[in-house]
Amino acid sequence: MKIEKFVEPNFGENIYVLSDDESKKCAVIDPGLGANIESKVLSYIKNNDLILEYIILTHGHGDHIGAVEYIKERTNAKVIAHHDEKELLLDKKKNLSNMMHCGPQEFEADIYVKDKDKLELGNLKLTFLHTPGHTKGCMCIRVGNEMFTGDTLFAGSIGRTDLYGGDYKQIEKSLKKLSKYEDNVVIYPGHGPHSTLGVEKMTNPYMSR
Repeated sequence: MKIEKFVEPNFGENIYVLSDDESKKCAVIDPGLGANIESKVLSYIKNNDLILEYIILTHGHGDHIGAVEYIKERTNAKVIAHHDEKELLLDKKKNLSNMMHCGPQEFEADIYVKDKDKLELGNLKLTFLHTPGHTKGCMCIRVGNEMFTGDTLFAGSIGRTDLYGGDYKQIEKSLKKLSKYEDNVVIYPGHGPHSTLGVEKMTNPYMSR
């Protein structure tokens, strides 16, 4: 398994390419749009002989979905989102893309998942974890000892809850859910550096053991 990170410069949003070494199958997680970052992601996939199967969204805010249609049109990859994020994906005002440099974004996911649904990516086994609070349909993606936490959990902080669909009580419940996982799980947030759940349980003021 390999994880490659690209940082979208306007919002500092992390775009990840998750790939299986043996099958060469891969997924792009949260493709933001800006400074030709979408072309860099596709060039990386091509130069490493990867096969893009899925575009996976931790949630539907504009800074995380800006390049979805660009990449999908060029690869025919299937878009995956949580079932409760459908409303956000279909409304440019609610997902805030109408106010962002990416321009208005409204689309359907090809596959809607629910809590604890699983997906195979080559030899990799992904598990989707519903973690609402930042948005109604926020989710984390667990694969092996790694977890993509989107804007639910950052290193030292959490995603904001004052936007449409945000709910602080819900994100508290989601953080308690994540705190039950092993300390050595490496987290890859939607913004900022990676960390581990163990470090966040000890130092993140929003999490507790």
